[in-house]
Amino acid sequence: MTRREAVKAAEVRLAASGVEEAEITAKYLFYFVTGLGQADLLFDGGLPFQEKQQAYFDKLVEERAKRIPLQYLTGMQEFMGLEFFVTPDVLIPRQDTERLVEEVLSCCSEKSVLDLCTGSGCIIISLAKFGNLTYACGCDLSEGALAVAKKNAKHCGVLVEFLQGDLFEPVNKTFDIIVSNPPYIKSEEIETLMPEVRCHEPRMALDGMADGLYFYKKIIAEASKYLKLGGQLFFEIGSRQAAEVTELLLGGGFGGIKVTKDYAGLDRVISAKKDNQK
Repeated sequence: MTRREAVKAAEVRLAASGVEEAEITAKYLFYFVTGLGQADLLFDGGLPFQEKQQAYFDKLVEERAKRIPLQYLTGMQEFMGLEFFVTPDVLIPRQDTERLVEEVLSCCSEKSVLDLCTGSGCIIISLAKFGNLTYACGCDLSEGALAVAKKNAKHCGVLVEFLQGDLFEPVNKTFDIIVSNPPYIKSEEIETLMPEVRCHEPRMALDGMADGLYFYKKIIAEASKYLKLGGQLFFEIGSRQAAEVTELLLGGGFGGIKVTKDYAGLDRVISAKKDNQK
């Protein structure tokens, strides 16, 4: 089978399995396996596929046809211009979350930052890379996620302390900024998500319990104890959660609340300041 025939067969297989952008995915897997580029496939697509490479390519195509996310197959995902290792222990970094990082970057220079539910570490590592922080800390309950985060910090050349525990449980310092992209999908809605998400990404990184607000409530209830006076709290939120999270923040004694939209025009980030009198 030629390279071109193999890629076309992969495209047909992926499309039949309901994979979106089957043609792009087939080509991407070809480039990943062979190390070749678009020009090679265009001009040398009639050359035979090396046997070992085709076997690996076919294996990845079959796994992708089972709706395993592409990023778990390649082991990498770009975020904020950096390359992050990803495994099924961590949520795959999304472009929407870059808005959260951008908002924190606008005010974090020479400050300390705590990232709760750090997962792959993409948020705190990006902030440590670009934000001129005095101290960076990421916390997660999952041992597997922290192993990935530590690997990513080393790969990106930044110094981040990682702690294992349930939210603030292992934290014994105060911070200028606390940031979190917590699980915020309602439990009943998880079954409506694409197979790539509901079947393969870690449920503990998705499930915000019955109302999707469980972790916002827990973090807001304790955040003041771990924020310095005038400190700031940043969350990623679901596109329909701004009003509810705003109410929780006001009830928790926070002010200066700001909601920021993502590049699709949807509410995506909410921030608030600790009352200096609290």
